[in-house]
Parts: sequence; C-alpha cells; structure tokens
Amino acid sequence: MQSLIAKVKQCIGDESGVTAIEYGLIAALIAIVIIASVQLIGTNLNLVFSDVAAAL
Repeated sequence: MQSLIAKVKQCIGDESGVTAIEYGLIAALIAIVIIASVQLIGTNLNLVFSDVAAAL
C-alpha cells in the first residue's frame, strides 16, 4: 500500500506532461503565425506581379 501511495505522489509531482503540452501549444501558435504571414506575403506578392505584368 505504501508503494502505491508513493507512486501516486510521484505522478502528481511529475510535470513533464504539462511541459510537453505547453511546448505543443507554442509550436501550434508559431505554425499559425507562419501560415498567416506566408498567405499575406503571397497575396501582396501576387499584386506586385500583377502590377508589373500590367505595366509591361
């Protein structure tokens, strides 16, 4: 019984799972920012090429 209580206390004190979730959320946020910025740059770049093509 003592070993069961010790293992439960050890699991409660272990925060490695929480850290992994935090790193996952940070990676997801960075991915969202990268995707949004690439789409914005792509749209602006398309407008620039359209203007150049129209000027030629």
